[in-house]
Amino acid sequence: MDIKEQLRQILSRRIMIIDGAMGTMIQTYKLTEEQYRGERFKDITQPVKGNNDLLVLTQPQIIKEIHAKFLDAGADIIETNTFNAQAVSLEDYKMGDLAYEINFEAARIAKEVAAEYTAKDPSKPRFVAGAIGPTTKMTSMSPDVNNPGFRALTFQELVDAFTVQINGLLDGGADMILLETVTDTLNVKAGLFAANTIKEERGIDFPIMVSGTITDASGRTLSGQTPEAFWNSVSHADLLSIGLNCALGAKDMIPHIAELSKVAWVYVTAYPNAGLPNEFGQYDESPEAMAKVVEQFLKEGWVNMIGGCCGTTPDHIRAIAEKARNYAPREVPALAM
Repeated sequence: MDIKEQLRQILSRRIMIIDGAMGTMIQTYKLTEEQYRGERFKDITQPVKGNNDLLVLTQPQIIKEIHAKFLDAGADIIETNTFNAQAVSLEDYKMGDLAYEINFEAARIAKEVAAEYTAKDPSKPRFVAGAIGPTTKMTSMSPDVNNPGFRALTFQELVDAFTVQINGLLDGGADMILLETVTDTLNVKAGLFAANTIKEERGIDFPIMVSGTITDASGRTLSGQTPEAFWNSVSHADLLSIGLNCALGAKDMIPHIAELSKVAWVYVTAYPNAGLPNEFGQYDESPEAMAKVVEQFLKEGWVNMIGGCCGTTPDHIRAIAEKARNYAPREVPALAM
């Protein structure tokens, strides 16, 4: 049985649980510049503290430990530590040439932990989603208000960067590809083009998940789309799921996930932040409070997969998973022809 069919069988029975925030967990280790560098990069000139993706090479045991904590909390799907691991973002640290290696190692580490947990309980298989963030640049908008026609990079440059990342993730063992925190729909189209080209060239198939982010009270993505418009822009792709994550806490995400649930003919995911950040950039919403709000998503039958983004710890995921056990998954509507 291939991964797609395996996932569909599980999703027909229950709501699956996505893990929580890798970045939040890394922060709890209070790593120094030296720890980020490790032995391999101890002599480089540029600072790398904050390059969380690099930790799969320099502190792999920490990343493995974080994955295990989320699996212990009940996660079915863990995301690789690769949110910024494509050449466009890595070049901020002058490490663009490490993109393939970082993605390969991140997927290998996650797959190793997931396999261990699946072996312990084969009735609850665990899966690895190769996480791909929005990058640090946009292809549909200019970063220069005085030059609206300027673009920081081309569509093809983004396709090339995503191609390296996706190949690394797949070679390392990722079960699916997750294009997440989408702010610019043209960026995610580059990712979808890269993924589908890889499918054709390598003669393989793998599930693709897409998750957008609503940036403010306007209810739109950064490139100006409502949830329904965002779905319409990517619905041509062969997607396993569409969803929303980040930016908003669960309470503020309610109308947007409800809208998406009504229009999408694929599975729907939601993994909100633990509320909104306070004045110190910290997330204060407790696991109990977040799970109580998320329960509305479950009661209304809006989601097939649920989890957490910024600020969510294993305790948040555990509380959400306990709620999810009591509810049936969203029924996916048939595609109207």
